[in-house]
Amino acid sequence: MKELKKIIEQIKKLNSLLFQKDFLLTWERSIDELKKVLLVAEALRYLREKNISMRCFDSGLAISHFKDKSTRTRFAFASAASSLGLALQDIDESTTQIAHSETVRETSNMISFFAEVIGIRDDIYLNLGHNYMKEVSEAIEDGFREGVLLRRPGVINLQSDLDHPTQTLSDLLYLKKYYGTLENLRGKKIAVTWAYSPSYGKPLSVPQGLITLMTRFGMNVTLAYPKGYNLVPETIKIAEKNAIKSEGKFYVENSIEHAFKDADIVYPKSWAPYNVMRKRTELLKNRDFKELEILEQRCLKENMKYKDWECDEEKMRLTKNNNALYMHCLPADISNVSCENGEVSKRVFEKHRISTYLEAENKPYIIASMILNSAFKDPARVLEKIIKRDTKQLIES
Repeated sequence: MKELKKIIEQIKKLNSLLFQKDFLLTWERSIDELKKVLLVAEALRYLREKNISMRCFDSGLAISHFKDKSTRTRFAFASAASSLGLALQDIDESTTQIAHSETVRETSNMISFFAEVIGIRDDIYLNLGHNYMKEVSEAIEDGFREGVLLRRPGVINLQSDLDHPTQTLSDLLYLKKYYGTLENLRGKKIAVTWAYSPSYGKPLSVPQGLITLMTRFGMNVTLAYPKGYNLVPETIKIAEKNAIKSEGKFYVENSIEHAFKDADIVYPKSWAPYNVMRKRTELLKNRDFKELEILEQRCLKENMKYKDWECDEEKMRLTKNNNALYMHCLPADISNVSCENGEVSKRVFEKHRISTYLEAENKPYIIASMILNSAFKDPARVLEKIIKRDTKQLIES
């Protein structure tokens, strides 16, 4: 228990305002708040490893609303809810009154009477996902303030058009473990690069989340993509400001080879061009599905010009000591496995496959930490109660 008690003491020293708050964008949260999420996640993982129950709720709902397909995040949210003692309820719009013109305000309040958390994934269309999450948050805040809700459930972004905080904080926790401390990340070069994929329209939120988070910890972040595949301009400005403040570095390249040069970490990931994503949203609003299909086919043809943007053995030899850490949010498009050409070669992926699985393993704990921090004013005290409860159970048995 010494290791856990040490983590709890570190948690106590941090100033944070996460209680009854939402977690929508990492750049809205302070460094102390981010560290607290990581530390609570580490404490919960320790409990799991020692076969100690993480349960801290006697009842309540964890509500998930996925507007896009998901494996890792969906099951991570379910695992986090179950481990803390919450029942999971997934929203299916086709079986609710949402399909009958019920407003977001009304739905948000009606589902929240016994809810402790609402997790939302809405990442497909620019300027829609994050705004929807804000609308849900504001509706819940109003309901709580007006006495409709006895408790205010927190809203967690399970991926929006702007950010993917549960993924990038899982990545950050993995890097913390890999290098020993967050301080050891200073000066490490991470190449966040576009990579070829035969599939269309992947969100921008993973690369945006990476460049805006890793620049806060003094890292040397290089973003690389073919011309035209730029990200939301706001996120570039945030990354630039973060790098200056943390005394790190932030560069934008149009060469994957330059980005990989002397990199400690590489994160090759496909995404759709910003301007295409903007056009896609306009077509959706106008319900112009025929033109939307034409746009998608045009984008697929454009992607094929950059099949050489693949993480292969040759590019990995450009990295520091020819042996950079490969990272990916998964699933990766693996060449000669899931497709002829893809984001990563089979040989590179197989070499790093276990590490990418361990990277993904952090997500249930990150989500559980977000829930615990939002629902309880003093997470350290909750963890101490869990220790006492477990000790009492051992004595009684």
